[in-house]
Amino acid sequence: MKIYVDADACPVKDIIITEGTKFNLPVILVTSFSHYSNERQPDGVETIYVDTGADSADYRIMKLAKQGDIIITQDYGLASLGLGKGCYVLHHKGFRYNHDNIDQLLQTRYLSAMARKSGKRTKGPKPFTEEDRMKFKKLFVETLKEL
Repeated sequence: MKIYVDADACPVKDIIITEGTKFNLPVILVTSFSHYSNERQPDGVETIYVDTGADSADYRIMKLAKQGDIIITQDYGLASLGLGKGCYVLHHKGFRYNHDNIDQLLQTRYLSAMARKSGKRTKGPKPFTEEDRMKFKKLFVETLKEL
């Protein structure tokens, strides 16, 4: 089992690296070249750089992920693909995507996109909080123990 992180805008990479390596699981951070860093990662953590094009990280994660792997993303499309492949998919705000909630999330995203396309303003995501961080950590550790 491996942990794949859609890492460009992931605010919980430190938790994923700390907890993932405690369980001796490989952590793969997939990020665009525009976020390149010379920072050395701990053993068991690999960074894969992809083009800056839309969905490049998503495509790479889906190419690499196998059934039973963990994917952390805020992208509902990637989450849907990961579920279809039999992966465990978590959101950084501390909830697990599943076959019961993904259709509603995708529908909401679609309706918001259509509203914006027609000139309406939509609300963005709520700010990431310390409570979200703790909620994610709890879910992530529970998921690692469960698997």
